[in-house]
Amino acid sequence: MKAIMMTAIGNPDVLELQDIAEPEISTATQVKVRLKAAGVNPVDTKIRRNGLLYDNPLPAVLGCDGAGEVVETGSAVSRFKPGDKVWFCHGGLGREQGNYAEYNVLDQRWVSLMPETSSFTEAAALPLVLITAWGGLIDRGGLQSGQTVLIHAGAGGVGHVAIQLAKLKGARVITTVSSEQKAEFVQALGADEVIRYTKGGFADAVNELTDGKGADLVFDTVGAEVFKQSIQATAHFGRLVTLLDPGELNLAEARIRNLLIGFELMLTPMLRDLPEARDKHVEILNQCAQWLEKGQLKTHIGKQLSLAEAAKAHELIETGHSTGKIVLIT
Repeated sequence: MKAIMMTAIGNPDVLELQDIAEPEISTATQVKVRLKAAGVNPVDTKIRRNGLLYDNPLPAVLGCDGAGEVVETGSAVSRFKPGDKVWFCHGGLGREQGNYAEYNVLDQRWVSLMPETSSFTEAAALPLVLITAWGGLIDRGGLQSGQTVLIHAGAGGVGHVAIQLAKLKGARVITTVSSEQKAEFVQALGADEVIRYTKGGFADAVNELTDGKGADLVFDTVGAEVFKQSIQATAHFGRLVTLLDPGELNLAEARIRNLLIGFELMLTPMLRDLPEARDKHVEILNQCAQWLEKGQLKTHIGKQLSLAEAAKAHELIETGHSTGKIVLIT
């Protein structure tokens, strides 16, 4: 089968299209999937640049997100049959094969039926960002109806679904973007107020919009400098959740505000082999599938590329200016 192999640690040109052996079912509860599309996420680029998350040798197939059709099942598989359209977040971290390939094999426990209204491209774009946004807003952030949430980088892969999930929870959504085009995009998704990033920051604008209170929950998808500024934009007794390492910080103001600070890394259940936590990921996909089928949730595909163009997909993500998701058609 065709697959994109990460042949070394480095720039996007270490990703090479190669012919490798198809994976085969090795346990009774596995399914084999003919992949139709693979989502590309920032974590893929970080692994390519910094190394696998497991102590295994290269080459390796990257890509956590996949969507495709079941073509074979193990003898004990009860949830799926050949022909089923499925989506999932599995592999691509350096241990199990990822989804930049034509086929993958995984346990039925980690697979969900695709939303009936979604294409393979749309389905492949969503698992990691949906689980991440849900974890940050709901599991770590405790978002409640009527609260105000500040979502950073609302036009990005995680941000654009986080806005929609927050609105489904009944929250008021403030979001930050870098351009007028992105501002129009997030408003169409339901954002109530949009703040353009400026050299002066965003905290003053958030506090003005909230009558000096700040946001009940701030969801940082950007990194250290944004996290630091976000402390001033979070309400007293509020919550500040980040996807990234905030680095060395003076947390005196956060302490005075009695903030709950949380971290969201949706890869933890895979990295630490926590099956019950991974079950929750499948539950999230099942719930989101219902919302997608009702038209209450949607994804934006910023770019659709062929499998052979994986290096180009990584280059686009590393510019930091993509809108929505990038997907490889396998």
